[in-house]
Amino acid sequence: MSWKRKNDGLLAKVNFPPYSLEMLTSRHVLVGGGGGSAKTGIANGFEIFELAHNGTHFVAEEVTRYETGGNVVMNTATYNDEGRKMWLAAGQESVCQLYNIQAKVVVAENGEIPKKTSFSGKEDLRQRRNSESKASVPRKDSIEDLTSQFKPKRKKLQLVVQPVNKVQTDFGSMQPVQRVVRISLNGKVMATGGTDGYIRLWKFPQLDKLHQLRGHDKEIDDIDFCPRSQQLATVAKDGKLIIWDVNSGSKIKQLNWNPSETQKSIFKRCRFQRTAEDLKRPPHLFTLSNSLPAKDRKNKMHYGFLQLWDNLEQGTIKRLVTYKEVLSELAVSDDGKFVAVGTMSTGSVDMFIAFSLQKVLHVPNAHSMFITNLEFLPTKLDGPAITSNTEAAVISCSVDNKICIHSIPYRHTLPFWLVLVLIIISICGAFILCSYVGI
Repeated sequence: MSWKRKNDGLLAKVNFPPYSLEMLTSRHVLVGGGGGSAKTGIANGFEIFELAHNGTHFVAEEVTRYETGGNVVMNTATYNDEGRKMWLAAGQESVCQLYNIQAKVVVAENGEIPKKTSFSGKEDLRQRRNSESKASVPRKDSIEDLTSQFKPKRKKLQLVVQPVNKVQTDFGSMQPVQRVVRISLNGKVMATGGTDGYIRLWKFPQLDKLHQLRGHDKEIDDIDFCPRSQQLATVAKDGKLIIWDVNSGSKIKQLNWNPSETQKSIFKRCRFQRTAEDLKRPPHLFTLSNSLPAKDRKNKMHYGFLQLWDNLEQGTIKRLVTYKEVLSELAVSDDGKFVAVGTMSTGSVDMFIAFSLQKVLHVPNAHSMFITNLEFLPTKLDGPAITSNTEAAVISCSVDNKICIHSIPYRHTLPFWLVLVLIIISICGAFILCSYVGI
C-alpha cells in the first residue's frame, strides 16, 4: 500500500524558537518556547492556534498569546478533563508552572477576536489573515472593500490563560532545569524529570509530592505514562530505560540496548502505544536511541534507531528501523495506529504504521534545522475532529521558528462486492480466452 503526500507545509511562523507542542483540544495547538533570560529581545511564552482545513490544506489562526517574562517554556504537558477544565503544566527553568485554560465565546468583528497579551512585537507573532496581508498593499477601491465593513459579527472561541500554582521540580547543583513533564491519562499524577537525574511524581493538580525516584545517574531526557497510568517509562543520558510502578514508586525493570558488542547507544525518547487492547495486555513501547561512535573506529557516523518493544518484562524488541543520522523527536497517535519520527541533522519527518513500522510518509528537510517536537492531531479529545481527507496528520516545530503539518490521506480500498465481481469477470474471461485458442 502507498500514500501520496498531500499539499501540506507551513502552518505558522513565530518570532521565537519553539520547543514544545501540545494539543489542547481537537482543534487547538499550543506552541511554547522563547529566547531565555538573556536580553536578546526574543520573548518567552506560548501561543495557541486554532486549526482548520479549507478543502485543500490545513490552516492555522492564532487565538491566544501569553508571555512568561524571563522564563523560557522548554517543555509542556496538557490535560483536558473531558471539556470541563484544561490544564497546562509548563517547565520554566527549574520550576513547573501550572495554568488553567478556560474557553470563552466572544463576538468577533470582521473575523478578528480581541487578544489579551503582553507579548512584545505582537503583530509579528500573529499569522496574518489573507484579508490583512492584502490590505497592506495599496490598490484601488472595490465593491468587496466597501462592503467588508458591513459583514455580520461572528461568535468565536477564545482561550483565557490563568496561572494557578507552581513548584520547583529540579535541584541540580550546577544549573537546575526541568527537562520534561508528563500528566497521566487519568489526570491524577504528574511526573517531572530534570538535570539532577531524579524522577518526581506529584499529585495532580494539587502538585503535592508523592514519590522521588532515583535510578538514573544523569539528566532525564524523556518520560511517558502507560495507558492505564499504572507504569512509567523513563530514559536518561546514562543509557538506561527504566519502567516504574506509579503507585509504589518502585523500579519494575531496567533495560539497556546496544546495536552490537562494539557499538554503544543511549535512549533519547520513549512513548507508549495507546490502543483498546492495552486494557487486556501489557502495552507496547516505542523508543528512539542514538549510537555513540567508538573512539578507535575510522567511521565516526552516528546512527539512530526506532524500536518497538514487544515484551518489556523480557526486554525483547519486535521491530527496528535504522537511520544514518541522529534522531531527535518521537510521537505516537492517540489511536495507536501511527508513529512519527523527527531527525536532528536534516530536519526531516517520517511517519510509520505502528504495528509493522512500515514507512508511509517521508518529508525530507521539512525544517531547515533540527526538529524540537512532534504532535499528532488527536482523534479522542473533546469537540469534533477537523474535517479533511486525512487519516493521520502530525505537526512539527523547529528552532527555525516554523510550525509545519504533514499528513497522509485515507487509504482508498475497493468494496468487497466489487472485488468479487472483478474476480468472477477475470475467471470467465480466462475460460473464454482458453476456448478461443483451443486450450
